[in-house]
Amino acid sequence: MKFNRKMLAASALLVGASLSGVASAEITKMVGGAAMYPSKNIIQNAVNSKDNTTLVAAVKAAGLVDTLQGAGPFTVFAPTNAAFAQLPSGTVDSLLKPENKGQLATVLTYHVLPGHLTTADLKNAVKDGGGQATFTTVQGEPLTITEKGRALDITDSKGRTARITIADVLQSNGVIHVINKVLMP
Repeated sequence: MKFNRKMLAASALLVGASLSGVASAEITKMVGGAAMYPSKNIIQNAVNSKDNTTLVAAVKAAGLVDTLQGAGPFTVFAPTNAAFAQLPSGTVDSLLKPENKGQLATVLTYHVLPGHLTTADLKNAVKDGGGQATFTTVQGEPLTITEKGRALDITDSKGRTARITIADVLQSNGVIHVINKVLMP
């Protein structure tokens, strides 16, 4: 009887360990206190991040939820709430108004590249480009990527530079790179 109990306990421990291993193996990154799961899409993950509530509200206001839940793949440069707070006073409130939906969509789609681009892909493009790489956003205008030490910087058409602060947050329909500034077309 003792043998069976020990075997049962050992089996339960192994099953529990393997189940917790599966759950933790699926977590790619923590963003805003929330686990980001590669089996979920961009929206399903982003809505759980405390650091990206402004971005999620903006995506909803711009009518882009269905697009970012779609098949993709997309590479999203996701500004944090702190990044939005750096904009001139009243900018976010103005952009979130229904009459500015088109302008808001323009700003948000400027943060999206078609395809699934990890930091390794971006760094390779920078290397191949002799120190910088230019990508055309879903919005249609370019972003320039450069490497500073081990970090990647993104420069918008206004000369404003954002840095990737959390890289390679894998999603079922693409990848998110959290950035510290809002990019402007």
